Amino acid sequence: MWKEYRIVDIFEVKNTHNILSSWITENSGSVPYVTATQNNNSVSTFISYDKEMIDEGNSIFIGGKTLVISYQEKDYFSNDSHNLALYFKDEIHRTKPIQLYMISALYKSLKPLYSWGNSISKQKIQNDFVSFPTLNNKIAFSYMENFIKALEVERIKMLEAYLSATNLKDYKLTEEEENALSKYDSYKWEFFNLERLFGKATRGRRLKSADRIRGMLPFITAGEADTGISAFVGNDITIFSENTITIDMFGSAKYRNYKYGADDHVAVVHTEKLSKWTNLFLTTCIHNVANSGKFSYSRNFYAKDADELNIQLPVKNGKIDYNFMNHIGRAIEKMVIKDVVKWSAKRLEESKKEKNNV
Repeated sequence: MWKEYRIVDIFEVKNTHNILSSWITENSGSVPYVTATQNNNSVSTFISYDKEMIDEGNSIFIGGKTLVISYQEKDYFSNDSHNLALYFKDEIHRTKPIQLYMISALYKSLKPLYSWGNSISKQKIQNDFVSFPTLNNKIAFSYMENFIKALEVERIKMLEAYLSATNLKDYKLTEEEENALSKYDSYKWEFFNLERLFGKATRGRRLKSADRIRGMLPFITAGEADTGISAFVGNDITIFSENTITIDMFGSAKYRNYKYGADDHVAVVHTEKLSKWTNLFLTTCIHNVANSGKFSYSRNFYAKDADELNIQLPVKNGKIDYNFMNHIGRAIEKMVIKDVVKWSAKRLEESKKEKNNV
């Protein structure tokens, strides 16, 4: 059974503090700097700033202009006073699993009410309601907590299966990879033109939302959410090869290890002949140049801009050292996945103990 609750009856709602991005130094501290973005649980960077401006964690964060809703476990700084912080009044049940469940319920209730032109506010939310599962006329906290824990275990098992199937559990660096890392800072770099390396970039074709036929092919548009995949389509469109790199209208470069379609705001760089790890390295090199702030809504990045890009790459004996790029790419992947593998194993073991203690 579900019941509607007035949001302000069960949450204390506050506007967050206001710390503009122009006031901060990125990666200057250990406190999360939270913005109204969908990426990285809304955390843009970690900073050091005036402690009087900190917002309390173990709370629910709502992006005032975007309606992005996230759980903030730790105290944080906020970029905009339009953002809201929701503090569950029942402190006994203010746990992470319960608040994660509440986030989904809040989004489902609030999403139909607000948009970019009609954004949420502390005043407007006073009259809003949210639906929660209810037992004996009380919020079913045990159900909510157990649901999230079971979902986490299921996702961890899926992650474990993926890591095993892709052989990503092997995160030990080879001698070549360790050697490449040790020489990284001393390597010589030179500029190379993207078109001369990989030929002319191509672009997709515009496909309006209303014209899209549901299917299995990832369709790439501009944006960071879901790495730019806006839909899965079955239209008769150009299919681009896997192991290529896309650059969207804002200059954001991404590696694609699958076949896909793309709209006309996406440039495709044809790097099919390179290894996955070399392409991952190359993607970063392209992104650093293309995403430097030159391109925006008013000045889009197009395929012709990709052809004109000059990027820095490591060289050996006057030639691009693709082997070095490959070893660095593999080494970075292993270093990143190492923490994921250890976390996954730890959480799976903890979940087993929690289940046995029930």
